[in-house]
Amino acid sequence: MVPADGDELRATILRMARERGPAKTICPSDAARAVGGDRWRELMDGARDAARELARAGEVEITQRGEVLDPDAAWRGPVRIRARDDY
Repeated sequence: MVPADGDELRATILRMARERGPAKTICPSDAARAVGGDRWRELMDGARDAARELARAGEVEITQRGEVLDPDAAWRGPVRIRARDDY
């Protein structure tokens, strides 16, 4: 496993989402690549979990096909992450 914890993934997701602003999104894989380099695939579950935690805290929104998802719902498939308007 790549030596990266949830804190690093959360910080990376938040930084990247805020840099892009609420009008644009990032993919969880963007954060996994930034943290894990060539071994980013190993971090995908952790990146999605980190995004859920940030969404629960109200710091980001997770979207799928333009719709905001409930971070506690059992969603599947590709998702995007965006900073909230108020951040």
